[in-house]
This record gives sequence, C-alpha cells and structure tokens, in this order.
Amino acid sequence: MSRNLSELSFRLGLENGLFVRLGRLADRETPATDADYAALAEETLSSPASVFGAVSAYDFGPGSPRAYVCDGSACMLAGTQDALRTELEARAGSADAVGRMACLGRCHENRAFRLDGQTYSGPDADNLDALFARTRGSNGSTVTDAKQQPDPTTPTDRDRYSVKANGPDFLTAPTGDLAAFYQPLLDLVQLPEGPAKEQARDQALAAIERAKLRGRGGAGFPLAIKLQAVRAASADAKYVVVNADEGDPGAYTDRWLLEERPHRVLFGALLAAFIAGARHVVFYIRAEYPEAMALTERAFQKAAELGLGGPHDNSSPFQMHLARARGAYICGEESALLASVEGLRPEVRVRPPYPAESGLFGRPTLVNNVETLAALPAIHQDGGKAFAGTGTKDSTGTKLLSLDGHFKQPGIYEVPMGTPLKTVTETLGGGICVPVKALHIGGPLGGIVPTSHIEQLRVDFESFDHAGFLLGHASVIAIPETYSMRAYLEHLFQFTAHESCGKCFPCRIGSVRGRELLARAASGESIDRQLFDDLLDTLEFGSLCGLGGGLPLPVRNALKHFADELAPCFEPAESPTP
Repeated sequence: MSRNLSELSFRLGLENGLFVRLGRLADRETPATDADYAALAEETLSSPASVFGAVSAYDFGPGSPRAYVCDGSACMLAGTQDALRTELEARAGSADAVGRMACLGRCHENRAFRLDGQTYSGPDADNLDALFARTRGSNGSTVTDAKQQPDPTTPTDRDRYSVKANGPDFLTAPTGDLAAFYQPLLDLVQLPEGPAKEQARDQALAAIERAKLRGRGGAGFPLAIKLQAVRAASADAKYVVVNADEGDPGAYTDRWLLEERPHRVLFGALLAAFIAGARHVVFYIRAEYPEAMALTERAFQKAAELGLGGPHDNSSPFQMHLARARGAYICGEESALLASVEGLRPEVRVRPPYPAESGLFGRPTLVNNVETLAALPAIHQDGGKAFAGTGTKDSTGTKLLSLDGHFKQPGIYEVPMGTPLKTVTETLGGGICVPVKALHIGGPLGGIVPTSHIEQLRVDFESFDHAGFLLGHASVIAIPETYSMRAYLEHLFQFTAHESCGKCFPCRIGSVRGRELLARAASGESIDRQLFDDLLDTLEFGSLCGLGGGLPLPVRNALKHFADELAPCFEPAESPTP
C-alpha cells in the first residue's frame, strides 16, 4: 500500500503534495475538521486512514497551542523550565494552552520557549508580558506593526554564545561574495551534456573520496559511497534530501549552519545533486527552527538569481524545495523523513532497499545531514587534500560541537577530528560552572561519559567507539552532580516513548516499560536486574531503527559508571550457593 501511495504522491509533486496540503490544513486559523481531512483524502486518492494517521503523528497539528515550553535534556538539567512553564501558563490562561517540545536548539542559555511561531530563550523569558501583549494573527503569527518585529533573515544578537574554529574553518568560514562563492558550481552545471560534464562529475566525486568525508549525523557512513550509488542508479527522477531535522536535545550545530552559513549547506546540496544527476533538492527543516526556514528560503532566492534555479523553473539546473517539518523526532531517521515528505505517517521503513536505491517517491535519493553537506564547498575548492590532511586517518576533517549552558563559554566550536575532548571542554568551553558528574554527548542516544573519562577521549568516531560511547551529533550536555541518574534515565526512556513512531514493538512497548520500572524505583520498588538487562537487549536487537536500538547505550553507560548510585534501584544480587 505505501508503495502505491508513494507513487500517487510523486504525481502530486513536492510543491502541492499531500505533506504540503496537510500542513496548510493544520496551520489554518480555524482548526481543520475530520471532514476536511476526509475531503483531502478523496481529492488526493489517498485512504482516510493514511491521512488521519499522518496528521496525528506530529506535535504541531490542528489546534496547536499558542505557547510551548522546551523540555529537552539541556533545559531540564538547567532546572529552569518548571518556573517558566508556570509563567507561560499564567499568561496563556490555562495549562492546556501551553504545549511541550524538545528541543528548541537554545541549549546555550536555556529557559527556552516558543510563542506565536517564534523561539526565545534566556533573557527573553524576562519579557513575557510584552511578548504576550502582541496580537495573535492567523497561523500563529503576530499582526502588530511589522517595524516592531524582528526580521528572522537579519543577523541579530539572538544567539548569545561563542563560535570559534580551533584550526581550519571548513565549516565556519564566511562565504564572502556569493557570486564568487557559487561560480565554481555554476561552471560545472553550465557545461554541455557529454563527456566533459561526466568527467567533471568524476572529478568532483573523486575529491570527496579523497577527503574521506564521513556523515556527521551520527552513523559516520562515507558520503562518497552513497553518492556513487545514487549516481549509478537509473530512474526518471533523483533527489537530494537535506536532513535538517536536528532533534537531538543539546544539539544546535545544524541550526547555526542554516541560519549563519546557509549558502555553505546549499552549495553542498547542489554539488551533491550535480554529481548524482539529481535535479530536485529538498531541505527538510524542523518546525522548531522558524528562523532557519526563513534564511534557507532567502538562500534559495539568491541561488536562483545567480542562475542555479528555484522551485518552479523547469528549465533551471536545479529545483529547490523547502519541506516544513511538523514536529517529530523520528523524522531524523532517513526513511521516516522520506515517508513524511510523501505525506505518509512518518514511520521507519524496513531496509533494504536503502534510499540510494528506493528513496523519496521510490526514486534514488541521497539523504545527508546539514553538517556533512556544509563541508563540500571547502572540499571542492582544494580537491579534498586539506580536508583529508586534517584530523585522523579514519576520521578526517573537522567536527562541530555544541556546548550547553553549564559551560562558562557555551557555543559552537569547530575542531579537527582527533582533538582531545578536554581541549573542547576546558580550553574552548572555559570549564563548567557547576560540579558535574557526567557529560551526555551525541544526543539522547549518545554516550554518558563520566567526568573521569574526559581526558581519555578524542573527538573522533574511533575514540568514542573504543571507549563504549558514541560521538553522534557531538552535542555536549552536562549532568550536574545534584541530578539523580535514575531520574535522568527515566527521562531518556520517556523521551523515547514519546518520540517512537510505534511501528515496532520493542521500541513502542519497551521504552514505556523502562520508564515505568525506573519511576517505580523512585518510590522504593526494586527492579529485577535480569529483567532490566533483558529489556535493554530486546530494545537493542529488536528495534527497527536507532531510536529504540540506540537507547540501551547511554543506559548501559550509566549502569556501568554509576553503579553505586543506581544500586538502590535494583534487587540485591543473590549470593552464590555454597
């Protein structure tokens, strides 16, 4: 059934497809009714179950509240959100008028919230009366004097944190004059079809192979292998999809790139499309990043002015599309993301086939995250030599890390792969403001690193893997000494339970059972350790994707490195029989 629905969505196209129409209904000032969705199903030849299943999967559906409070890990550990929620509820009129979301990417200063479609944090929380006083318009927008509203496409002081490169600035360097920046790409696409253009594709791909660029979304898969697979595939259409659904609590590197270096990301995506022979480039940007959406659209406009195309020009080299995500962490998983763009319920798909063979609308598709593609302009410029010469043998180039508000100098830091973790936390981050017992690195599925292990780790895939951790997206969250590790593990299970797509039993049920066991332990009920270990095994080996399958890693890290603290949660081990 889903294959047939994918084909129907392909016929509707990206600009007027089912996903876009669902978003229009959800954003109406007057909430859509069941009859509206039933009519949409009939109009698009979809089943009502498919339409209702899709719209119900997202946090931001019809009748969404005006305000949201961030309950991501960083804000939770900062201890700022309970008081903020109380303040928001008082002004919104009721508890039901304030929703929850994770994460807003404001981990550098916490107190993060969303109001009328815009995100705020830190000192903004001291200005709630003025923010609520603005009149709400349609679609959650405001209708006060436009001159009084911040322009989301204009750099402001909204991000009060450091951004530094401790070495080559492949990712953080300014793009400068955009005409000159894009000229190498224009030179490629303007080549006539034939041997010269194919040779240019070969050379561009060879530079990426030489650079040994691995995906920065967490898995570390070589980009060149994916690109070659999509290029070799034969189809009536191919796609490049930019995975900008950066949902890991504590991560805000992709948000920074999309807001401050959007042309680096766009250049990388278009270059990948050129190599793969794709005309359609789709940016899937999470709903929690409205500023990133606005700035990406402006980047599209500039690229179109320079002759690289736009969303509607069939004669242009590329067609660029913005898919406005609706709030679902699972859409960070590539197959769920593709299902979402097709207007289907965002559920994980069984693989193979992989997206390079059968991706968006069943066509060959390259899916990569923002940071991976943002590295391509620098690689293309020098043929990959400088990138390959930076970092380690197996983890080349640089990596962005985001430090949360517990650090004296929170922010975005670009460092060569292989940089000692202590250099990031102590020298660049300035140390931590409060006593902490661990760092949670790489999002909710990343490793919980006790402070005693910081000196042993380097910022690369191998160092973390060998030590039993995970570099992942490289977000860094500090867990204070005063915060219960049991409570933190319960939070991770709760996060997984809420964000599970529900397709596979291990993740859907196991995450709930884990949360229940840890919640009961808070009231003195002991957990059977064998049962708990079996639950972790079931999650790891039985889940369809990395959400359920990745959760056991941080839990096992905590069980190993904080055994004494967690011991009271479990039944005493039986003494061996004499």
